Amino acid sequence: MAGRLLCMRALPVQKTLGRASMSDMRSIIGNREIVGFGFNGQPNYADRVDFPLPAIRWKENTPDIQALREKEKGDWRKLTIEEKKALYRASFCQTFAEMKAPTGEWKSIVGISFVLVAIALWGFYGMKTFVYAPLPESFNEENRRAQLRRIIDLQINPVQGLSSKWDYEKDDWKK
Repeated sequence: MAGRLLCMRALPVQKTLGRASMSDMRSIIGNREIVGFGFNGQPNYADRVDFPLPAIRWKENTPDIQALREKEKGDWRKLTIEEKKALYRASFCQTFAEMKAPTGEWKSIVGISFVLVAIALWGFYGMKTFVYAPLPESFNEENRRAQLRRIIDLQINPVQGLSSKWDYEKDDWKK
């Protein structure tokens, strides 16, 4: 994860109205070679799958890398696998496989979500226990049955309500 964050960093950009001069850019990017336009036209580096061509190389030019770049101009079959990998790592921080690899970040998101749900449940339980008044007597099963019986006896809403589903001749629910 730390390597991914390191490779995702973008170098600071000049905050001037016009284009920054080459000396200003060099003070920001150091001895890195500018190789393209980049995804936003500024000399910065970011490993992106949607735009795989950063504006500058990943590592600064050193004598070892310069020697490899001169050797690269010749026949590539004469380069060893280690030299090819060193050239790639001098230009790019991560491969596509490394960029697309899962980070495991979902685990922290799920963990934080569970913690927040637990806090909410404890808050609800605390509110129900210490803040809310007890339920009124009308919520008891006996009182609810008595209220239903009164609704049926008074024939409240006999067209579409509960009384329409009651058979008054059989004194039972319609089937």
